[in-house]
Amino acid sequence: MNDDGSLSKKNAEAIQASTAKGVHFVVNSGRSYTSFQNDLETMHLRDQPNEYSISYNGGLVLENKNNKPLIVNAMPFEVAKAVFEVGASNHDAATHVYTQDKLYIYNPVADDSSYLKTRGVSFEIMDTPDFDQFKNQNIMKVIMALPTVDERKAMRDAVLNKVDSSKLAVTFSSGRYVEFNPAGIDKGSASVQLGKLLGIKPDEIIAAGDNSNDLPMLKAVGLPVSVANGIDTVKDVAKYVTKANNNQDALAEVINKFVL
Repeated sequence: MNDDGSLSKKNAEAIQASTAKGVHFVVNSGRSYTSFQNDLETMHLRDQPNEYSISYNGGLVLENKNNKPLIVNAMPFEVAKAVFEVGASNHDAATHVYTQDKLYIYNPVADDSSYLKTRGVSFEIMDTPDFDQFKNQNIMKVIMALPTVDERKAMRDAVLNKVDSSKLAVTFSSGRYVEFNPAGIDKGSASVQLGKLLGIKPDEIIAAGDNSNDLPMLKAVGLPVSVANGIDTVKDVAKYVTKANNNQDALAEVINKFVL
């Protein structure tokens, strides 16, 4: 995506050309599937049978037709509650709770809310830190928005001081979030799960990313790609680094080089 949250025309055209050849183009996002439906429309993949999406850093795998859940990797309630309580106790953090279909935010922060708007993300505000309201729902992930790297790392440490680290997968994303998923669940594990359903081996998958929550995905596939402005740890695991950055049709470069 471009910095403004849009999908470029060249990227969209390359995606359409790849799917016309029988390749599955799978959006693999930390966000909810509800927030990228317009992008799927631009790709000609919205509500299409035998086309797929991954949401919540691997928490949910869907067939695009009717947004049918195929794999649900939800957080155990008590683990999610403990993570949330640490976030809610920090008054500088906007703490997000993603259920299977909705985003709830406790203590929303103006900068974060503006960022979500550019990404087409809608949310409901939690007026109280009463986590028991989610007891009968699938909780996909809990994340906190904080303005600095040091604050995000401190939040990670605070959570891991309260919750057994073996129960969590922790990543950082978008230069603003620290994210908590169930242990063993990430963009990479979901890519492999979906590939298995489709009879596609990990070494037959291409993945492109730029940030630390993309690392498990890049490490799981046969051809990991970093965009030109990916973080150093992403570039280190990539077998190919694009000449273009995310604002210069990097996906089109990947697809034209390796698919078309």
